[in-house]
Amino acid sequence: MADTPKSLDDVKPKFSPILGLPIADAPVRTDSPTAPKPDDTGRPELSVIIPARDEELNLEACLASLLAQDDDFFKLGEDWELIVVDDASTDRTRAIANSLQREGMTVLEAPPLELRATQRAFTGKTQACWTGAQQARGRWLLFTDADTIHEPGDLVRALHEAKKHKVALLSYSPRQILSGIVQHALMPLVFSELASVYPPKEVNDPGKHLAAANGQFLLVDRAAYFTAGGHRAVGRSVLEDVDLAWNIKRAGARNGNRYIRLRYAPDALSTRMYRTLGEMMEGWEKNLALLFPHALMLAAWRMLDIALLLLPLLILILPYMVWWKDAILWLVWIRNLVRFYGRVRRSNFSWLDCLLSAFALPLFIYLLVRSWMNYKLFHQVTWKGREYRTGR
Repeated sequence: MADTPKSLDDVKPKFSPILGLPIADAPVRTDSPTAPKPDDTGRPELSVIIPARDEELNLEACLASLLAQDDDFFKLGEDWELIVVDDASTDRTRAIANSLQREGMTVLEAPPLELRATQRAFTGKTQACWTGAQQARGRWLLFTDADTIHEPGDLVRALHEAKKHKVALLSYSPRQILSGIVQHALMPLVFSELASVYPPKEVNDPGKHLAAANGQFLLVDRAAYFTAGGHRAVGRSVLEDVDLAWNIKRAGARNGNRYIRLRYAPDALSTRMYRTLGEMMEGWEKNLALLFPHALMLAAWRMLDIALLLLPLLILILPYMVWWKDAILWLVWIRNLVRFYGRVRRSNFSWLDCLLSAFALPLFIYLLVRSWMNYKLFHQVTWKGREYRTGR
């Protein structure tokens, strides 16, 4: 099976569906020195690729959970391989990866990020993923983050699930490990909105144009990946997982296979996305305006939620209100309460986290507005010590 088509001109979009930016400087060609050779001889079933930048607090646990899946039935070095790509880490990330290295595991260093004019051709993560993909030999490629913990056997089960459902891309949303009351309150709000904007039923429907994926666990058929241009085609995207899914679904439409599959998978893996409040603020400021294209409108709706949730205060400060008007306000408040928590429950967080979520509405609104300003006014976002331009 060939890894790449002769030309991507007909299968890749010219512009990113998120940023509206050119997403590839040139098509990926089979004669390119960076394109893998179309040879299936001795190819393992799976390549697991971990892009890692300053992940000394997470990487060891992630690698341990993956290496533990090496057994006689799914042998590392024969049936699958593990590739860690160090993205210019300034901590012990590379040393930790080297200390755990064994047969079937490779530790690579991503090339330095380069500027083309005033815009980078890659983000750090997309370049690390693309670097790993060039070295990967597997029929399937799994991109997973260094802050994930994998359940025993999840690699074999994921391969089985992808083949059973005949998909080109399978992506899991992990169980979230939270720390601190602010995370417990805010995260259900964000994930409930994600469930509204990217409902898995529509994402998984080959007849719908909606596409989404979670870069924390993204399993993709090798041929489909390179046909769509891989991470090179979304090199400048800060929301590379969603854009890559969009490219794969679009490219698959040309050969009759638009299947991607996204689901919540606490049975497969968990993740601690953020360890500090600062990390969480920076991370959502980077992503919210891309995940929710109408960020200001969403902020306005959430402000209305605050007003409606505070209706009992209005009733208390207006003691001389006519009884039937008072009753109407209580009915409106109860209806909004049911609607609000019904929506938040779709986040798959605990009932206590969902209960706390109302108190995080002001912070969520702030992050939406701040993220919108970063993209629309400042044309720049910051992540892990790097600044990325978001304008043309």
